[in-house]
Amino acid sequence: MANQGRGRAQDRRKVAGGQDHEVRYEAEKMDVSRDEVRKAVKSEGNSRKKVEEKLKK
Repeated sequence: MANQGRGRAQDRRKVAGGQDHEVRYEAEKMDVSRDEVRKAVKSEGNSRKKVEEKLKK
């Protein structure tokens, strides 16, 4: 049970491009289209930090 919180924290650092709710959340947060989020995940990997950096450009 002690590791549950840690797993969730690591999970938040990633964007699941195949999960519509994850894509929608990131799109709304960054004020971009869902398609742009999916393209960023495809090109940058699923690291939330890298995806957000790509979307800022």
